[in-house]
Amino acid sequence: MRTFANWEEVPLFDSESSEADFWTENRPDLRLMEAATATSAEASESVTITLRIDPRMLARIKRLARSRYLNYQSMIKQWLSERMENEIREK
Repeated sequence: MRTFANWEEVPLFDSESSEADFWTENRPDLRLMEAATATSAEASESVTITLRIDPRMLARIKRLARSRYLNYQSMIKQWLSERMENEIREK
């Protein structure tokens, strides 16, 4: 079984059978799953921010999130977290 470490590696599926085939052969890395879920301590320490995004970009983000069964805000936070980890590793 192949393990992936980035949600970008999950394709958009054209059918349920192709999605079933993918999940039969692939699984998310444990760290990726842990990063996607917030503990109650992390949730209580959240800060609300305002971010202006082009409406077309936001629509595309929401569509991607929906195809992955994620909340779009959680997916954006996950992307930011992954990018931070990459930046830290590259230094």
